[in-house]
Amino acid sequence: MKAIFLAATASTILVAVPVNAEDEFEGFYAGASVGYDFQASDGDEFISFDRGSNGSFGETVTTAAGANAFSPGFCGGAATSPQNANCESDSDGVSFNGRFGYDSQMGKLVVGLVGEVGTADVRDAVSAFSTTPAFYYMEREIDYTAALRLRAGFTPATSTLLYLTGGLAYAKLDQEFETSNTANSFTVIADDKAWGYQVGAGIEQKIGKKFSVGVEYLYTGYNDDDTLIRVGQGSAPATNPFVLAGGVDFLRANDDFNLQTVKAVVSYRF
Repeated sequence: MKAIFLAATASTILVAVPVNAEDEFEGFYAGASVGYDFQASDGDEFISFDRGSNGSFGETVTTAAGANAFSPGFCGGAATSPQNANCESDSDGVSFNGRFGYDSQMGKLVVGLVGEVGTADVRDAVSAFSTTPAFYYMEREIDYTAALRLRAGFTPATSTLLYLTGGLAYAKLDQEFETSNTANSFTVIADDKAWGYQVGAGIEQKIGKKFSVGVEYLYTGYNDDDTLIRVGQGSAPATNPFVLAGGVDFLRANDDFNLQTVKAVVSYRF
């Protein structure tokens, strides 16, 4: 009986050792990434107006003769002149992130949680043009970002992990406004916080007992719809379109701020 017990114990150990040896992605880890952020095309973006500042956006600001005061139109970029021509395109850029997470491995299945903080060098603008002529443009840049995501994947090979990931995203924004209109007064009522979501996929490859490298793709969708510009009379005459409207608020008609990111990741597992 004792021999049988010892044999059974030895067999259990022999079976267990390879399983534990394959748990390459178990435990806490920290890492960093460098990537590039691409914005979704928004060349048809425009500004929405609210006559009388009563919350009813989508209205037309008219001249004293009843014509559309913004008939020159809009562009999905930064204005470079009072005319709707040669708008400066939105800019994409490099991002840097630090991350910390935990994984639990059960055979070939790996599930975990990862948090990130970082920066993003992107600029997104939209411009409107009035018949004055004058330009008006709203611009937002990302100050810093944070995210908390789940990730789940499998190991087709002992030291390789393929995974999907998704969760919450946050961005601290810098909101700016510029205009060539020097007659009216303009007040920026800024909302510098944007919440959203992230989804993506990646591959992680161990290159030793503790280190791993990988490539990750993320799609981030932020919602940014609360920043508005409030127009007052200033020194403008009573025939000014903004004055005729009883004051005007305007904001971006499209409240989506979407990024696609491809990044290289390096991690150290404790």
